[in-house]
Amino acid sequence: MAYNYDKLYGEKPNALGEPTQVFVAFFDQFDRTGARVLDVGCGQGRDALFIARRGHHVVGVDISPNGIQDLIRAARSEALTVEGIVADITTYEPMGKFDVVLVDRTLHMLSATVRKAVLERLLDHVDVDGWLLIADEASNINGFKDVIQSHQSNWSTELSKRGYLFIRRS
Repeated sequence: MAYNYDKLYGEKPNALGEPTQVFVAFFDQFDRTGARVLDVGCGQGRDALFIARRGHHVVGVDISPNGIQDLIRAARSEALTVEGIVADITTYEPMGKFDVVLVDRTLHMLSATVRKAVLERLLDHVDVDGWLLIADEASNINGFKDVIQSHQSNWSTELSKRGYLFIRRS
């Protein structure tokens, strides 16, 4: 981790601000209830918490112990269904399948080779008719598309615009 997010999270509550608006818009129209959602690189839970408030079951994973501690504390205070896991996403193996896997500005922190390997592993954990939602550097999106095209499952691109890629597994 090039930037010390754990230090930042230890010093500042809600350090990264409000949920990412494009994810809010997605969940405003998401027609499932009680979905299983994986938030990769969740930090203090800016996305995970709003998703859980909508009745979904969220697993948040981050390398920062302070971030996960804040996520769990906030989820407990609101009686939200959130599991927080301290793990390095380069070696983390999710348990089971998810209706939505969300990666908000995390993959660009990894080298290109590692980024590809992490994305390949995450694709295996998106359930049939599930979603992968990515916000990242615009320059990485085409590389993500290449990884997805080489995956054994069928995927449809539902949103591809500067810095965002939303795909659905069929």
